[in-house]
Amino acid sequence: MKELTKESVLEALKKVVEPDLKKDIVSQDLVTDLQVGDKEVSFKVAVQNAAMHSRNRMQEACEFAIHRNFGKEVKVNCEVVAMKKAEANETKVKGIKNIIAVASGKGGVGKSTITANLALGLAQKGYKVGLVDADIYGPSQPLMFDVQHEKPKGKVVDGKQVIIPVESYGVKLLSIGFFADVNQAVIWRGPMATKALSQMVFDADWGELDYLLLDLPPGTGDIHLTLVQSLPITGAVIVSTPQNIALADARKGVSMFQLDSINVPVLGIVENMSWFTPAELPDNKYFIFGNEGAKHLAAQLEVPLLGQIPLVQSIRESGDVGRPAILQDTTPNAIAFKEMTDNVIEQIDLRNKTKAPTEVVKVEYGAPKCSS
Repeated sequence: MKELTKESVLEALKKVVEPDLKKDIVSQDLVTDLQVGDKEVSFKVAVQNAAMHSRNRMQEACEFAIHRNFGKEVKVNCEVVAMKKAEANETKVKGIKNIIAVASGKGGVGKSTITANLALGLAQKGYKVGLVDADIYGPSQPLMFDVQHEKPKGKVVDGKQVIIPVESYGVKLLSIGFFADVNQAVIWRGPMATKALSQMVFDADWGELDYLLLDLPPGTGDIHLTLVQSLPITGAVIVSTPQNIALADARKGVSMFQLDSINVPVLGIVENMSWFTPAELPDNKYFIFGNEGAKHLAAQLEVPLLGQIPLVQSIRESGDVGRPAILQDTTPNAIAFKEMTDNVIEQIDLRNKTKAPTEVVKVEYGAPKCSS
């Protein structure tokens, strides 16, 4: 077996790769406080994703590297910690100016429709836009952008294999829907879903973007936590219908982003399916899901109302055929989406002028230690 020295330990740890960076932990200066004694080694390792399963895997990889080179009789004391926020931000979002999360407390409120039309509204104004369909279990953006049969290609950049996003209507797009059969259900546990999402965000060649939109799954779960722990989210847009059940969940969505431990600015609320106007009665409004419920919620929570989108058959039809309603130019539906886009841009600009850049969430629980 090799002699146990600081140099030989670092050489052994070069075989351990940080999963998000795809580079070894020694070359990235992630190993600190290294102490070597008689048959005992102690050190810290910093990781991008500080979730429990990621830290456990890093511990096991470090232990294996030490034992393989110096024997199992060597005691390993390692502490896995979250990477410093500044380091994580610099590594993760190079070239992307604003990252916008589009979320909803519950499903079925039209979040993906809002995201698709917002992305296109931004692209129509000349901005460089990317969209990640982060709704792992119910991806719908490939259909909405009429690219459901496309397959992203790959290329090598700086020795690393990356994914080239699919482009449609001037928007760069990645979705788990590209990597599964159209009729295939995605049955994954939480860690698998978050890993897939991380690859779409961090292992893709997005280039320079003014806005990267994240179409999140409903609720407040693993994927939401992974994102705020990995990305400095510029702000969140919450989508709801006016009905009380949706509003109760929308309130929870707002409160999640506003938690002191997360602290992502809420740009505002979009009220979808606000009213129904039949074609034969263009001056009539029927408030099927309630009257201005999301507008009242926005006022209560002291966040902006970003738009009120009517319940119109053509919005559904346009999404189904892969040509979102905002592309219909001068129709009332397109005008509503364009006004929403203008309001979102205004709130992002205001947020960037008045608030410090968002930092990734610091994991508050104690870092685990291992001994063997």
